[in-house]
Amino acid sequence: ILDALDTIADQNRGAFRVAMLSVRDRVASGSSLAGALAEQPNLFDAASIHMVEVGENSGTLDTVLQQLAQFKRKQLTLRNSVTTALVYPSFLVCFGTAAAVFLMTSVLPPLLENLEETIEVLPWPTQIAKYLSNLLVDYGWLLACLSTFIVFAFISIIRTERGQHYWHQKLLQVPILGPMAGKQGVSRIAMIIATLSRSGIELTKAVDLAERSTTNRVFKNALKQFGERIAAGEDVSDALAESGAFPPLAVRVFSVGQESGKLDEMLFQLADDYDEQVATASARLTALLEPALILVLAAAVGFLLLATILPILEAGNVM
Repeated sequence: ILDALDTIADQNRGAFRVAMLSVRDRVASGSSLAGALAEQPNLFDAASIHMVEVGENSGTLDTVLQQLAQFKRKQLTLRNSVTTALVYPSFLVCFGTAAAVFLMTSVLPPLLENLEETIEVLPWPTQIAKYLSNLLVDYGWLLACLSTFIVFAFISIIRTERGQHYWHQKLLQVPILGPMAGKQGVSRIAMIIATLSRSGIELTKAVDLAERSTTNRVFKNALKQFGERIAAGEDVSDALAESGAFPPLAVRVFSVGQESGKLDEMLFQLADDYDEQVATASARLTALLEPALILVLAAAVGFLLLATILPILEAGNVM
């Protein structure tokens, strides 16, 4: 274990290297690997630490670590696929917004100032562009400060437990994105419980660890209620259905898996199925977003060109 930790530390830099050296020192001084990892809560979640503890106590640490690595790899693959799908649309939005602000604040004002001396009444597209340009030039800093305040206020609110719950609840209700976020959350929970169950951890403990490892407040509260109900002896399907956060398919898989003794296999299959659906949906969403954003940017640029060319043409007719 010490050689493995040395190898990991040598391959990394920064805060992660410091954390791994700290873990290595704790293990070298006689601490268990799980106890050393527990001292780095920013890097290792409760489920991972408990799996390592089970592996150490049962003598199957290598098998447990392989299962944990496979779970983390699948989770990272799904996250990367969704992130990659959103990179290009995000670039288009940022680039288009920056280009529009530059044109409205640096190019249009001097041009329109010269045109106003030539013609009496500007065309309506030019009047709209002039109004927006004056708004940005005169109140640009105020708008920037207001936008910054709104962003910081929003971040401060969603950092609270009540704000997070409200935000996560509304996020799950958003068309297209909501079902994707819901399936991604269910997939993560199913994979965590399946991995813990395969390591020999009982269902109530696995649900508790999954609840502590889940960031979505809606699923976290649902798992907490689910764990309390099954600990009190309630049927798995009834307890999960009453939580209201899980789709019928997930409820059925939990019930059948528990009854048949193949809960880990069925949950892994459910997670793989949902991961594939999320990846497909994100690819389709990207395929629709890219041309839509290009059309929006083209329309905005075309409007600015129209607002610029029309007064130039009218000035030429007047002359």
